[in-house]
Amino acid sequence: MKPVVAANSRPQGGPAFDETIWEDSQALGSQLQVLRERLFPPEAQKELRTFSTAETAKLIGVTESYIRNLATDEAGPIPEKATTGRRRYSLEQVHALRQHLTKGKTSYLPWRREGEHLQVIAVTNFKGGSGKTTTATHLAQYLALHGHRVLAVDLDPQASMSALFGYQPEFDVADNMTLYGAIRYDEQRRPLSEIVRKTYFAGLDLVPGNLELHEFEHDTPRVLSSGTHDDDGLFFMRVASALQSVADDYDVVVIDCPPQLGFLTMSALCAATAVLITVHPQMLDVASMNQFLAMTSQLLAVVRDNGGNLNYDWMRYLVTRHEPNDGPQNQIVAFLRNLFGERVLTPMMVKSTAISDAGLSKQTVYEAPRESMNRQTYDRALESMDAVNGDIEKLVHQAWGRALK
Repeated sequence: MKPVVAANSRPQGGPAFDETIWEDSQALGSQLQVLRERLFPPEAQKELRTFSTAETAKLIGVTESYIRNLATDEAGPIPEKATTGRRRYSLEQVHALRQHLTKGKTSYLPWRREGEHLQVIAVTNFKGGSGKTTTATHLAQYLALHGHRVLAVDLDPQASMSALFGYQPEFDVADNMTLYGAIRYDEQRRPLSEIVRKTYFAGLDLVPGNLELHEFEHDTPRVLSSGTHDDDGLFFMRVASALQSVADDYDVVVIDCPPQLGFLTMSALCAATAVLITVHPQMLDVASMNQFLAMTSQLLAVVRDNGGNLNYDWMRYLVTRHEPNDGPQNQIVAFLRNLFGERVLTPMMVKSTAISDAGLSKQTVYEAPRESMNRQTYDRALESMDAVNGDIEKLVHQAWGRALK
């Protein structure tokens, strides 16, 4: 006769689950560090590739022959010459060319002007795998490539955006060096300007993330129950307050929100002037998004009643990981467009091996050289990214009251 086992009994003798997953975490972290050092040796810094004359002309918005003539006359920054004899420009030189060409009323600098407010774009979704981090990172890089001063904020404790910029969260981001350091409730709070890091992408700075961001989710209920608050106000005011302290240095802030609706996400949504919601066109993802929208609405209504600012310049849905030849996906896209109209961006981010291949080396499509992969695949991915981000850039300029080109 078999012994009777109590319903709440657990197997004995093996390691506890928390110990097992801690060991797995340490082993995985060590191997990720080994892979990172293989790609980028400890003494090396991640660098952005240079740009051809044609790419430089396209980024600035002038003809290729004009850029060639400038180089021949040695007007503006002097590009390096590749072994083939072709000229290559660094992104710093592209920005310097913009400065050089800006004269009188003719400006090639898209910086915000007097009276134009800081644009804070929150990229969000309730469900992981929707392309949220890919979207946020490529958007930040596109805006920097086109001359804007950009701050990317990794608000996701998983810190995938930080990893794309070359930071392994558990090794490269110390305590109090995430946004949590600038929004925490105790005396260790520090200015955001001390946390911001320069990146290898000229014109693009980063506030990195790591697991420390979870502390804000734990601290906030305790502070709310105590009924006290400091000069930075309640939780939903703190991200906005931190960003305002560095507002003069940037035109656009892009926030990669966590894939859950917690205090961090709500605080980011209250700091935002615009919201971009990523949507993977699968029925389960759309159903999940429905729950996200309903929960967000209910919780933010309470925030608004308590003084939270929820007036946005624009809000858009972005279809991500789209497969043009997938019939059911196209039906869902048509369903969303019929339902939400112009709030669904016309361009869609295609699902592409070029994006995933670039990601293997912690790069984006904007960083990976064209010759590193199938050129047709690369061109399709780049065209898709440029179309999406170009429409978002137009929304930013429209919010500033600028005439659309």
